[in-house]
Amino acid sequence: MRLFDSQLAIENVWFVLSGLRYTLGIALVSFILGLCLGVLVALMRLSSIRIFQMAAKLHVSFMRGTPTIVFLFLLYFGLPYLGIQLSAIVCSILCFSIASSAYISEIVRSSLLAVDGGQAEAAISLGLPYHLVLSKVLLPQAFRIAVPPLSNVLLDLIKGTSLTAMITVPDIFQNAKIVGGREFDYMTMYILVALIYWGICIVFEKFQAILEGKMVLK
Repeated sequence: MRLFDSQLAIENVWFVLSGLRYTLGIALVSFILGLCLGVLVALMRLSSIRIFQMAAKLHVSFMRGTPTIVFLFLLYFGLPYLGIQLSAIVCSILCFSIASSAYISEIVRSSLLAVDGGQAEAAISLGLPYHLVLSKVLLPQAFRIAVPPLSNVLLDLIKGTSLTAMITVPDIFQNAKIVGGREFDYMTMYILVALIYWGICIVFEKFQAILEGKMVLK
């Protein structure tokens, strides 16, 4: 038996790619929502209000300390026990948004701390309210610092969406599993899907390089 059947891969590549909208859709939506939540959690960590600090630390500790697939199963199989029935796609987006926010919050927090504090003090001394200091002075500079690690989070999300196949989301990995089971050749399909994920990540790495270059020139 051959390790890789190129004919089988060619015949089924478009079926596998039909799941790309789910793979990229879940990853991108989760990243955007995770970024918004991550910024909020980072600001809570930096807040002088102790209860906000404790809540943010608990969130980061729990999400970084538990496997994503366990949290995904808790949402998909656990919520119905509470009378809440969500689709597999909604559960996937919730899972990856909340999970990624823990990592994003630490990136944003460290990036904010890396910005010269004297700039914020100067802006406040000029009479600018804190929300403007944050949105106009601190966050723009922090995001320049955060671009490379945030790009890594996005790439991890793209690859991590393969876990959604475990709850029947028809992404590229699920489609590859279907063909592998039908043709009794999982190895070919797994190699094919690995190459597809690799290609997707290469494309996003190129976008990251372009974005970094533009930010350096500003």
